[in-house]
Amino acid sequence: MTGKTILIVDDEAPIREMIAVALEMAGYDCVEAANSQEALASIVDRQPDLMLLDWMLPGSTGIELARRLKRDELTAQIPIIMLTAKGEEDNKIQGLEVGADDYITKPFSPRELVARLKAVLRRAGPADNDAPLEIDGLLLDPLSHRVTIDGEPADMGPTEYRLLQFFMTHQERAYTRGQLLDQVWGGNVYVEERTVDVHIRRLRIALGKTYESLVQTVRGTGYRFSTKS
Repeated sequence: MTGKTILIVDDEAPIREMIAVALEMAGYDCVEAANSQEALASIVDRQPDLMLLDWMLPGSTGIELARRLKRDELTAQIPIIMLTAKGEEDNKIQGLEVGADDYITKPFSPRELVARLKAVLRRAGPADNDAPLEIDGLLLDPLSHRVTIDGEPADMGPTEYRLLQFFMTHQERAYTRGQLLDQVWGGNVYVEERTVDVHIRRLRIALGKTYESLVQTVRGTGYRFSTKS
C-alpha cells in the first residue's frame, strides 16, 4: 500500500468503481462520493491526499466545488485532478484557473490515470531541502509547506508553491516552458506547455503587487525569477 487516500467524486457509480479498482490495484486507498455534499463530508472524515473530481456533478458542479475548496485554508492544499468529457482547450484552462492541478479527458485508460495521479502527488510532496528561502518579506518554509508575504500567509496552490520554490532556488536564469515542465512537473509528458503560463499567472496573483515582478517574462524564451529589474 502507498498509504495515500484518494477521493473519487463522480455521480456515475460504474466509473467510480472502475477508478477504485485501478487505484486499489496500484496500492491506493479509495473513498467514493457521488456529489459535492458527499465529497465535503468525506474530506472532513478521511482527509484525502488527492481528489479525482468530475466536471459535471448534480447540484454544485465540480468546478464550483474545486473553487470552494481552494478558497478554504483547510482544504486549499488538496491536489485536484479534474475528470471531464469536455476536451476543449478553454474548458481545460478553466479547470486549471480554479485551482485544479491536472485534468484527464474521458475516456481514459487506468494506466494513464495512475501515471498522472502519481505525478501530481509527486509534485505536491515534501521538498528535499528543508532550509527556509527568503527574499525581503517573501518567505517560503519547506518544513511547514507555507509561504508568507510580509508576515501574512499567501494563498497559493501546491503547483504554484513548487514553481516558486524552484524559482527561488534557481534565480537569475531564464527557463523555457519545457524546462519548467521537466523541473517542476517532474517530466509529466501529459501536461501541455500552455499549462505553465496558467500557473505563472496564478503565482503572480498569489505574490501580489509587491513581489509579482520577481517572476519575469523573457520574450522568445520563457520565464526568469530575478530581483533585478
